[in-house]
Amino acid sequence: MPNTTAPEPLNYFALIKRLQRDPAESKSDAGKVVLIGGAPGMAGAIVLAGKACLHLGAGWTILEMLDPASAHCVPEQAELMVRLAKPDAAMQLTELKPDCIAIGPGLGNTSIAQAWLSAALSYPAVPLIIDADALNLIGQDESLLTLLRHRNQTFPLSTVLTPHPGEAARLLNSTSAQVQADRLGSIHALVELTQSIVILKGQHTLIASPIDAPVQCLQGNAGMATGGMGDVLTGSIAALAAQGVRHALDLWDASCLAVELHASAADALVAQGVGPLGLTPSELILEMRSLLNQHY
Repeated sequence: MPNTTAPEPLNYFALIKRLQRDPAESKSDAGKVVLIGGAPGMAGAIVLAGKACLHLGAGWTILEMLDPASAHCVPEQAELMVRLAKPDAAMQLTELKPDCIAIGPGLGNTSIAQAWLSAALSYPAVPLIIDADALNLIGQDESLLTLLRHRNQTFPLSTVLTPHPGEAARLLNSTSAQVQADRLGSIHALVELTQSIVILKGQHTLIASPIDAPVQCLQGNAGMATGGMGDVLTGSIAALAAQGVRHALDLWDASCLAVELHASAADALVAQGVGPLGLTPSELILEMRSLLNQHY
C-alpha cells in the first residue's frame, strides 16, 4: 500500500541569513563550484546550471564541458569559466580543488562521462550534486552505485541526488508510474539504496536523507514542466552548498533551501503574469536571485 502520511512542508527561507557576508570576504569565501556536463548537443544544460550557480552567489563557477565545439567563452555570460573536459578527470579535479561539485546536466553516456562521474564520486568530502545523465549512469552500472555508497559511508550526507520520476525508476528498476503512485515509498527506497540525500522532483517535490524524514515543497506550478528547470535546480544547490562551506549551511539545508527558492520563484513569476505557459528557466534564475536577496 502507498505511504500516505503527509510529510512536513519546507520552510527554509530563514537560513538565507547564514549566507550574509562580511565586507572583507573574497570570492574564495563564496566557494568554488565545478559543474560537469554538456556533451555534444546538450551544452545548454550545463550553461543553465552554471548561470543559476553564478546568479545565486557562488564565488567561482567553472564549467567542465564535454563538447569540444562548445567549450569556449559564453558571450552572454562571460563570468562563467568554461574548460574542455579532459580524459584525466581525477587529476583535473585535484588541480581545481573545488568546494562543491555538480555533475549530470547534459553529461551523456560516453567513456569520458563515466570517467568524470567516477572521479567525482571518488573526490573526498566536498558537497556533490548528482543529476540527470549521471543518475542514469549509476542506474546502469553497479560499480558506480558501489562508489556512491562508499562515498556516503566515508563522508555521510555529502551527496545529494536529484532524480525526476523517470530517473528514480531507473535507479529502482521500476517504472515512472510506480514511482508516482507511491512517491513516499519511492524516496525511502532511493535513500536506502544510495545512502544519499535524495530530492524526488515533481509536484510537491520530496526531500529525504538517511537521518532526515521526508519533507515536501508545497510551492511550484505547471509552468515548471519545461526542459532546463532541473538544470537550474542543480546549479542552485551547488551555489548555496559552496557558500555554505564557510557560512554554516550544510548540504541538506542548501538542498531544501534551493528547492523552496526554485518553486517559490516560479510562483512569483506566475503572479506577475509571466507564465505558467512559456515560463523559462532563464527567467526563473533571475527571480530566484531576487527572492534570495529579499530575504538576505
